[in-house]
Amino acid sequence: MAIILITGATAGFGKACAEKFAAGGYDLIITGRRQERLTSLKTTLEQQHGVKVLPLTFDVRDEQAVYAALDKIPEEWKQVSVLINNAGLAAGLSTIDQGNPEDWNEMIDTNVKGLLYVSRAVIPWLKARKQGHIINIGSIAGNQVYAKGNVYCASKAAVAALSQAMRVDLLPYRIKVTNIRPGAAETEFSLVRFKGDEDKAKNVYTGLTPLSAEDVADVIYYCATLPPHVCINDLEITPLQQASAYYYDRN
Repeated sequence: MAIILITGATAGFGKACAEKFAAGGYDLIITGRRQERLTSLKTTLEQQHGVKVLPLTFDVRDEQAVYAALDKIPEEWKQVSVLINNAGLAAGLSTIDQGNPEDWNEMIDTNVKGLLYVSRAVIPWLKARKQGHIINIGSIAGNQVYAKGNVYCASKAAVAALSQAMRVDLLPYRIKVTNIRPGAAETEFSLVRFKGDEDKAKNVYTGLTPLSAEDVADVIYYCATLPPHVCINDLEITPLQQASAYYYDRN
């Protein structure tokens, strides 16, 4: 059975993907910073679906921690078929001249460098088998910049560019690469962006029926389970009331 590796699996899209793939009978490697959540998710998925789950606790921003955690896993767990680079976040919402450099560093280190570190560790496993699939979780913001989104948008534009570059570089090894670009989705995303301010987080979705984490996980699962000769390179998904990064119909 194929093994799915999901980063940022403790909440949001990552957790929903873990649940979706486990329900499909796939064994999982789940990673995140919150060990208790990983352990709880492992127990739940193994009991409910009879799959094997390997939890790994590390921060994707820590290059050496990434390599140390992934290099030491048993060889049988390195038979990964799908890598879902999900770990990511937005921090703050301000004009470029008022931005907090600590927020900038956190977004760039997580959304861009963290994706690179994990990919660098896993790609040799895929190349050795001349098959596999890398699914990068980008954002509609990677293609359409919105006010005060500057560095977050830039980090997701980098994900879009890296996805294209991976697709080209890994073409001789028959490795698929897909960039998934969700629009408005109600997860912990806005709560993290606004540093735990629940009112601000809820206001983001006022008048909308946003995407759920499960909606996005369903799309990811679809992309990952297509026939071997079919590759979706880039896919944007929004709720019905959102046409772009800045056009909404709220009611």
